[in-house]
Amino acid sequence: MRVGVLTGGGDCPGLNAVIRAVVRKGIGVHGFEFVGFRDGWRGPLEGDTMRLDVPAVRGILPRGGTILGSSRTNPIKVDGGVERIKDNLAGFGVDALIAIGGEDTLGVARRLSDEGLRVVGVPKTIDNDLNATDYTFGFDTAVNIATEAIDRLHTTAESHHRALIVEVMGRHAGWIALHAGMAGGANVILIPERPFDVDRVMEYVESRFKTRYAPIVVVAEGAHPKDGQMELQAGEPDAFGHVRLGGVGQRLADEIERRTGKEARCTVLGHIQRGGTPTAFDRVLATRFGVNAVDAVADGDFGKMVALRGTDIVRVGLGAATEELKLVPHARYEEAEVFFG
Repeated sequence: MRVGVLTGGGDCPGLNAVIRAVVRKGIGVHGFEFVGFRDGWRGPLEGDTMRLDVPAVRGILPRGGTILGSSRTNPIKVDGGVERIKDNLAGFGVDALIAIGGEDTLGVARRLSDEGLRVVGVPKTIDNDLNATDYTFGFDTAVNIATEAIDRLHTTAESHHRALIVEVMGRHAGWIALHAGMAGGANVILIPERPFDVDRVMEYVESRFKTRYAPIVVVAEGAHPKDGQMELQAGEPDAFGHVRLGGVGQRLADEIERRTGKEARCTVLGHIQRGGTPTAFDRVLATRFGVNAVDAVADGDFGKMVALRGTDIVRVGLGAATEELKLVPHARYEEAEVFFG
C-alpha cells in the first residue's frame, strides 16, 4: 500500500514526531510505501511531493516545525479542488492519506472522506480546541513556553512597579491562557469564552498594586471586552475565514496606564509558542498518535481520527472532531478566578 502524508495549518511542536512514527511503523511493520505532500493541502492539490522513507525521518524527533512544510490552503474554496486532489492521488498511486492538522485541515479531510477518499486524521493544534480528544500535541509545549515567560516577567514587573500584560495564542479557546496563567501565578486571566469587564480588570490591577506586588495579566489573543467597552481590531480573513487576531494586550496596557497612572507594558509571545523543541509529553503523544494512525490505515478504518482518552489512544469519527470546538468550561475558569487580584 502507498500512503500519503501531509501537515496542514499552523506548525506546532510534535509534527515531526508524528511523521517519524507513521513512517517507521508503516514501513517496518506494515510494509507500506510513503509519499510526503508539501505544504498542507497545496501538496495534493498541485501534485507537489517529497521522498518520505526511513532515512528522511532520521533525527527529526526533537525538531520543531514540519519537514513537510505547511500552509492554510483550502482546496474546498478552489474550483475543482476536490477533483484535482482525487486525480493527483490516483496519479501518484496513493491508496490512503494521513492528514495531520487542526479543525480546518481535518474539516477538509472529512469532506474528502465523504467523497470516497480513504483518509485518517491526526489531531494537531497548540490551542487544544479540537473536540473528541483530551489533549492535542503542541499544547503542552506552548503552555510551558508561556509559563516560563510569565515567570521571567514577574521579577521585572515587581522591580519596576509596572503592570505587564502577556498576550498568548487562543483564537476561540483560552486553554493556553488558562493553563499558563494558573501555572505562572497570573493575577488576571482573560479568555475568549468569557467577555471581560474592563472595570473589573482595573480593580484587580489596582488591588495587586496595593499589595506592593506588580500585576501580571494573561490574555488570549481572541479575548474581547463586553460590548462597547474597548475597541478592538482584526485583519483580513484567510482561506478558511479566520482573521489574524492581536492587539488586545496592547489596548489593555494603554487602558491600564490611562486609568491607573501606572506604567504598563505588553509582551506578545506570538509564534514563539509554536517554535522550537517539543516537550517530552508532546513527543510521546505525537509518537503514539502516529503509530496508531498508521495502524488505522492498515486496518482499513478510514474516516477516523486518532484521539487521546485518558491514557488510551482511541479512534473517533472525523465529524466528532470537527463539528464543534472544545472550549474552556465555566467550572475550569472559576478555578482560576479564585486567584485573581
